[in-house]
Amino acid sequence: MKRGFYLIPVLVGVAVMTEGVKIEKDLKYDRHTLEDAYTYKTTERAFQWEKIAGKIDSLITFENAAKEFAALSNYKNRNGVAPLADSASRDAYRAIQDKYGVKRDQSIPLYCPGNLEIPERYERDGALVSVIKDTADYLMVESPLFSGQWLVPAKYAERLGGVDFRKLIFVDRTNQNIATLEQGDSTWLVRSMNPATTGVQRPPFKRETPLGIYVIRTKLRSMAYLRDGGKGLGGHAPWASRFTGGAYIHGVPTAYPKTVQYEFSWSLGTVPSSHMCVRNATSHAQFVYDWAPVGEALVIVFD
Repeated sequence: MKRGFYLIPVLVGVAVMTEGVKIEKDLKYDRHTLEDAYTYKTTERAFQWEKIAGKIDSLITFENAAKEFAALSNYKNRNGVAPLADSASRDAYRAIQDKYGVKRDQSIPLYCPGNLEIPERYERDGALVSVIKDTADYLMVESPLFSGQWLVPAKYAERLGGVDFRKLIFVDRTNQNIATLEQGDSTWLVRSMNPATTGVQRPPFKRETPLGIYVIRTKLRSMAYLRDGGKGLGGHAPWASRFTGGAYIHGVPTAYPKTVQYEFSWSLGTVPSSHMCVRNATSHAQFVYDWAPVGEALVIVFD
């Protein structure tokens, strides 16, 4: 990423330039497109371009200082359940979490240098970090979201080298929308602007989509999911791109035993209601699936 200028689109598509990052619209996907600002019932909603530009600027600073990147990895605890963190407690789901609210399940332990006995905190599967140095057993990493240098057992990190993240997916939990941006020669180009449905915090089965910066990890043409409680097949969701734990960007789900594929749901872009995933119109989920490379595109979830 390289620094540029800051372009704020307004309602009629005209732009105002200030210092920072330059953003302009050049849609590659133009179905179900939302306006810059719009109304949901009695609520005014918008794409938060200034906040998005600020996040891009911070990400550029982080990337310019980094020599190598990694995606933290512990999907389904495949690399081992993280050790109990300092000041761990239980959340509303009776799941163990650290003092920062990150749950232990599918997490990665972060240790303070000089103390490899107890993790100071956890970080989520799929989270982006920069690699400062390594030993045979540990990586020293930095996060783009919180300060400090942290030691991570090497088995919990997938090293990505010096990849240039030119494709970014912004999921806005407050406004229930999603925007995809791609770095051009001198600007960041908006490729799509669509409604989305994020997760809701509703024990015992539903969780909100977690804030953070994640690397696209895997893709499934059709993602099967279980009924609440894990008792049998609940249905499937098309064009699924996983970014953290069991959270995917995917199309409109179909409940088992139906097999028909739906393009759009009335609930998209209204209120959070999914289990943790980010629901999209099915054709937009396919666009993301085809457009965002595994290991090279980022998902930024924000409020």
